[in-house]
Amino acid sequence: MKRIILFLIGFLPFIMLAQPDNGMRAIGFTLLNPEGEMVTLDEYKGQVVLLDFWAAWCKPCRMENPNIVEAYEKYKDAKFKNGKGFTVLSVSLDRSESDWISAIEKDNLSWKGHVWDKKGEVSRKYNVRSIPQSFLINGDGKIVAQGNEVRGIGLHIEIEKLLK
Repeated sequence: MKRIILFLIGFLPFIMLAQPDNGMRAIGFTLLNPEGEMVTLDEYKGQVVLLDFWAAWCKPCRMENPNIVEAYEKYKDAKFKNGKGFTVLSVSLDRSESDWISAIEKDNLSWKGHVWDKKGEVSRKYNVRSIPQSFLINGDGKIVAQGNEVRGIGLHIEIEKLLK
């Protein structure tokens, strides 16, 4: 018995660092938006949400932004099986607030959900090791797709699966 417990304790750090799996409830958090207001993930309950970790300095992130903008415009008013509308909650890992805000404007990221993970607390909760990294969350707050599943055309395919 003692060996089993020691074995499990030895793997505990690895288990704790795992990314949330599909079907798991999204991990809640609160961060500041560009206006200095606190934004929580819970505010988006009842909507389909793309939780997108990115940064202004990340070229692959910036290359993916037009696809996310297209998805947002296409699905923002759509009716889903368990959610009203689609939105994006962009979590910036930028070091510079001015670079972050400038990139939002340059890339025409028109949704309101922009927050700054200045200390990296939320990215650690989601075990984000590289960006871009995204999680698609249904209206019940559960992760339904993530990673490469929600990049490029895959984002549109996964959103279509959730439509009424």
